[in-house]
Amino acid sequence: MDRWFEKVIDASAIATDETSLKAALSNLARELGFDRYAYFNIQAAESFAVSDYPPEWQERYFKRSYSIIDPVVTTAKRRMVTFSWDSSAAGRVPSKALKRFHSEAAEFGIRSGVSIPIRTGFGHMAMLTLATGAPSASALDIDPIVAAATVAQLHARLVLRRSGLTSQTTIHLKPEELLCLRWAAEGKTAKMIAQIEGMSFGNVRFFMENMKTALRAVSLPQATATAKALGLI
Repeated sequence: MDRWFEKVIDASAIATDETSLKAALSNLARELGFDRYAYFNIQAAESFAVSDYPPEWQERYFKRSYSIIDPVVTTAKRRMVTFSWDSSAAGRVPSKALKRFHSEAAEFGIRSGVSIPIRTGFGHMAMLTLATGAPSASALDIDPIVAAATVAQLHARLVLRRSGLTSQTTIHLKPEELLCLRWAAEGKTAKMIAQIEGMSFGNVRFFMENMKTALRAVSLPQATATAKALGLI
């Protein structure tokens, strides 16, 4: 398995675009006896996936906000370690919504698999899933540390590629200003940021004002929008 994870790292490093990376991940999933793969980046405001799941299923999954009830996602958030799953993840007496979810997933050949979740900062999570249409996934001897490190590298590559950070900016913010800005982008108030980071309320306000000045913004929403456009957060 360690060699397989090395291949994932190599594929993410040499891929010239998302299409070539997706093709490489598809081949690697099949190499382990799985049918499909899915990288899922779960954010508060916007989640996105890179996957070879059927496009119709991906569209339905996001349109119906299935991540809220998906037992694989809820288990990943709770455990934050590599785990195997199948339809029994819904529990002994699944709700009607979960029954429909599993039934629809099975229609697209997604019945069991292995998921590797990682924390991505600011209370968010990403994970790599290998899925199969078999009732249960084959047992794999996976080193959880190697698995998490591999998914972290894949995550970094995909986020960087998605953000399209090809331009540079002359605007530079201090670490404390970036930290406050990042939390503000998550909807946290100055008081909440102070509590989370153990800062004084006055210091948080100071950093925020300096940050807005540097970004030439008159409001916090404008500052976060500018910072995202510049690739600062």
